Amino acid sequence: MRARDFVKALDHEKVVAAIAEAEKKTSGEIRVFVTRLEVADALAAAREHFAELKMERTAERNAALILFAPRVRKFAVFGDRAIHEKCGDNFWHGVNATMRAKLQAGDFTGAVVEAVNEIGAVLAEHFPPRAGGEETPRDELPNDVVED
Repeated sequence: MRARDFVKALDHEKVVAAIAEAEKKTSGEIRVFVTRLEVADALAAAREHFAELKMERTAERNAALILFAPRVRKFAVFGDRAIHEKCGDNFWHGVNATMRAKLQAGDFTGAVVEAVNEIGAVLAEHFPPRAGGEETPRDELPNDVVED
């Protein structure tokens, strides 16, 4: 599938709304990245784009990136050090399984939204919003879908 077709099939408003809603309950950050490139290893690509987007600069090192490489029908989720320490590999495998089922059914938006919801729930459990009188948590990273 061409990345352009995957991006067109995504309901960007629903994805952005899901990210914003998940981030209201946590100090963590979630981003979605769609690459047009052919990648051999989706997890390695997610790690690389995580660094390129400077996601490791969040205050608590609790950001997660959901990467899609539709051209080669691959995807991955990469979480920064603090979130990974809290949830471990089994959590990421579960998120991947949920996404895989929805992607195979052609529900691209559902796959992203469900992954955001699952990641958001774990972030909320382990990383509640920062104290300090803020009515809503500070958003350290944009919520838009990033494409290359």
